[in-house]
Amino acid sequence: GRYIVTKLGEDWIFLVLLGLTMALVSWSMDYASAKSLQAYKWMFRELKDNVLLQYLAWVTYPVVLIIFSSVFCHLVSPQAVGSGIPELKTILRGVVLKEYLTLKAFIAKVIGLTASLGSGMPLGKEGPFVHIASICAAVLSKLMSVFSDVYKTEQHYLDFLVSACAVGVGCCFAAPIGGVLFSIEVTSTYFAVRNYWRGFFAATFSAFIFRVLAVWNKDAVTITALFRTNFRMEFPFDLQELPAFAVIGISCGFLGAFFVYLNRQVVLFIRRQTVLTKFLTKHRLIYPGVVTFVISTLTFPPGFGQFMAGELMPREAISSLFDNYTWTKHTDTPHLLGRSSVWIHPKISVFLVLLLFFVMKFWMSAVATTMPIPCGAFMPVFILEPELIAMFMKPV
Repeated sequence: GRYIVTKLGEDWIFLVLLGLTMALVSWSMDYASAKSLQAYKWMFRELKDNVLLQYLAWVTYPVVLIIFSSVFCHLVSPQAVGSGIPELKTILRGVVLKEYLTLKAFIAKVIGLTASLGSGMPLGKEGPFVHIASICAAVLSKLMSVFSDVYKTEQHYLDFLVSACAVGVGCCFAAPIGGVLFSIEVTSTYFAVRNYWRGFFAATFSAFIFRVLAVWNKDAVTITALFRTNFRMEFPFDLQELPAFAVIGISCGFLGAFFVYLNRQVVLFIRRQTVLTKFLTKHRLIYPGVVTFVISTLTFPPGFGQFMAGELMPREAISSLFDNYTWTKHTDTPHLLGRSSVWIHPKISVFLVLLLFFVMKFWMSAVATTMPIPCGAFMPVFILEPELIAMFMKPV
């Protein structure tokens, strides 16, 4: 009996520590990247009297942060580059990948990802967070193995990595159920049922602490969803809307496949061009610098950005797309919409602005995620889905 209690107790302690650590890391990174984006917007507003200086600030700020992220990862831990999920799937299948779950990779991933998110580029954090949570689980296992031999076993180690997958998603979007489903997806061929409770408990605890920290910092009044919606509880939707939802779902499926295809083609194009590949390998900062420069130039608000709500940062775009206004009713009074007023342009319709935003952000996200920095692709795609719905629903 004491043996079982000890074993269960050790698991609980480990999972609480993992959830707590990841919630603190997630909140700290969100806080730092939000402050970085505030500084970015502040610089842009303060230079409103000089368009040239505005443009220089708008372009230079993200270029510096992305190049810093690329250099930092290259020097500290090249394994921190990219999402980290493919490598994690490989590790969970029993392949040993050196240096992927070390403290150096953790530091490089956290600092590099914070800089990437703080640049305002169309990049996400879900994939890297699953990697960060896995590193955290690996490091905690080593620390806990001092007190108990159970953490030295290979099976226990892999079980905790699966739980870490759930925690990574749980503390990223405050979505524990999504986290557990993701951990099943990662280990789809042989998911051990015993990991259900581990993943769910750790992810729920992490998501709870993550949202409590937001309340503590006065970012939210109480514990709510990360991105709130405004459905009427007594009458959430009409039955006539269901076919539209089905069409949007099917469209998103095809567009998701096309996004992956486009991303793959960009990577293959760079690899095929041997002269270009050699040049970019030798001068590794040119590629992220050029990609960031082009994207930030196109989103510059007084320039082409005015036709595609370029002023909105990723999270601002989601919040405004989830607002409860019918934008077409406010074409003459855009100031009443607050932040969403950027979708209203005096020369072109709301529908065209939404279409431009969708098309531009689609290829920008596919290209941006090929940069040699820690980044994910879920958040940019997550923005595109409500944007597609808004194209159907908002102008109506």
